Amino acid sequence: MDMTREVPAQEHEPAQEKETGAMPVYASSALFGQASEIGIRHDGALYRLRITRQGKLILNK
Repeated sequence: MDMTREVPAQEHEPAQEKETGAMPVYASSALFGQASEIGIRHDGALYRLRITRQGKLILNK
C-alpha cells in the first residue's frame, strides 16, 4: 500500500525569506512540518529527503 500523498506545487508558496534573485527559497519547516522525512517526485522517480539527528539534510533515491 502506498502511504505517500502528493501535494500539488501550488499548495506551498516559497517562504518569505531573504530574496535570492530567481531561485525560490523554502524554509525546511514549510516542507517538513512535523515530519523528519518527505518524498520528492522528480522525472518519474521518488526521492527521499530526510533530516538527520545532527540536523543535516540527506537526499536519497
